[in-house]
Amino acid sequence: MLSRISARALTAALGGWRTREPAYEALADGIRLLCLDNRIAPRTALPAERELAAALGLSRSTVAAAYGSLRASGHIESVRGSGSITMPLGRRDVGRVTPDTDSIDLQQASPAAWPGLAGVIAAVASDAPSIVARSGYDVLGTPALRALIADDYSARGIATDPSQIMVTTGAQSAIHLIAGVLVGRGDPVVLETPTYPHAADAFAAAGARLIGVPVTTQDGWDLDRATQVFSRSLPVLAYLMPRFQNPTGRTMRPEEQQTILTAAERAGTFLVLDETTADLGIDQTSAEASFAIAPASSRTVLRVGSLGKTVWGGLRIGWIRADPDVIRRLVAARPARELGTPELEQAIAAALFAHMPAIREQRSAVLREGRDALTAALSAHIPEWQVPSTAGGVALWVGLGAPLSSSLVLRARNEGVLLSAGPRFSIDGGHERHLRLPFTAPADQLVRAVEVLSRAWDRVRGETPAQFGEPLEAVV
Repeated sequence: MLSRISARALTAALGGWRTREPAYEALADGIRLLCLDNRIAPRTALPAERELAAALGLSRSTVAAAYGSLRASGHIESVRGSGSITMPLGRRDVGRVTPDTDSIDLQQASPAAWPGLAGVIAAVASDAPSIVARSGYDVLGTPALRALIADDYSARGIATDPSQIMVTTGAQSAIHLIAGVLVGRGDPVVLETPTYPHAADAFAAAGARLIGVPVTTQDGWDLDRATQVFSRSLPVLAYLMPRFQNPTGRTMRPEEQQTILTAAERAGTFLVLDETTADLGIDQTSAEASFAIAPASSRTVLRVGSLGKTVWGGLRIGWIRADPDVIRRLVAARPARELGTPELEQAIAAALFAHMPAIREQRSAVLREGRDALTAALSAHIPEWQVPSTAGGVALWVGLGAPLSSSLVLRARNEGVLLSAGPRFSIDGGHERHLRLPFTAPADQLVRAVEVLSRAWDRVRGETPAQFGEPLEAVV
C-alpha cells in the first residue's frame, strides 16, 4: 500500500528550497534531498502537480518540469491511477562507500572499529560450545553483561543494580522500544533541535507530537523555552543527549541539568538520556555522568547506552537503565518487536568491559586527530564559516552564514562527498544555515572533503539568486 505526502507537508519539509535557477531544478533538488535523507520514504505518492503548485505559489508548468527532472534521474516514476511515486534508492544514491570508489561518506558519524576488537571476538568464539548451549532467545540480557553495565554506572556515581538494566540490540532498538511502550498517539514529546534524526523518527512513528527545545553551539540549551514547554505542554517524555550532543557537540552545564530535571519532575515527564556519545571525550577521557543530581532510584529517568560508537557500529549491543518496574514493562513488550539480543554479541560485549580504559584512550586519540584536521582544513579553505570548538563527540555543527545547506550537500554529492544537510537534524524543517561535519573519518579524507566543499560552496553561492538568498556579509 502506498503512503502519501500532502502538498502542505511537502512544502514544510522543503523549507528554503529555492536557492538557484531555474526554479524547477531547485525544486527537483529539494525533493531529491528529502528522498536521499529518507525524509520521504520510497513508494510515497507525491502531491498532484496542481496541488503542489498552489501550495508553493508556482505555476503548474514549473512543478511539472520538476517532476520531469525527477523522473529523468530515476527518483520518481509515474504510476497510472497513483500519480508520481518515489522510487527505492539505488546503490549510488544511498551513498555506501565501496573499495572501488573515491567517495567520502560522512553521513555515518561513527569511527572505525576499535583495533583490538577482532582479537576479543576470536577469544570469545573459542568458547562457542557454551554459548550455543543457551536458548538463544534473551529479551532481558545475560546476568554477566547486565552486572558489568550496572558496575560501570556505579563507578560513575550512579548507583545501579542489575535489575535496572536491560540489554538491547543497539541504542536505536532501545529508543524504539521506549517510544512504543511509554508514548501514545498524540502525546507531546520534547526533543532538542537540532537532534539525532533517527530518534525523532522513532518517536514520530509512535504517534508523538514533537516539540523542539533549541540547543546551539554558542549558548547551549534554551532554558526559558524548555521551562515553558514542560509547564504548558506537560510532555509525556523528553529525549536529550546531555554529553557531546549530536550534532552540536555541546555538553549540558550543571545549571542546565538542574533546570531541566526540575521542570521534568514538576510535569511528571520521563527523561530519556541518550548517552551513546558520552564516552567520546577528546580533551579528557573521564566519562562524567550527566544528571547525577537525579536520585539513582528515580522512576522517571531512563538512560540509553551503546557500544556502537565506542567500539564498533557493527556490534549491535545497547542497553537501558531504568526503574525495575519500567524495565519489566519494556521486557513484556519486547517479544512483539524482536525476540532478544544475540548471545554471541552479548558475550563479546561482556569481554570488552575489561578493555574500556584502553578503548576510551584510543577513541580519544582518533577523534582528536580527526577534529583537529577538520578544523584546520576549514580554517584554511573556508574561513568565513563559523566553526565551533568541541571537547568531544563525533561532529562539528558548522554555521554557513546563509541558508544553503541542502544545496551544498547536493553539489558536494556530485563530487563524491556524502553528507546530511542541516534540516535532517531538525524536527520542524529548519537549520538550513548549518551543516553537520563528522570528524570520524581518517584525517586525509577529511581534508579532501573540505577541498570539495570549498569548490562546491563557491558554486552554490554563485548560483543563488539575490531574491532567494542573503549575501554572506549581511548575515550575523
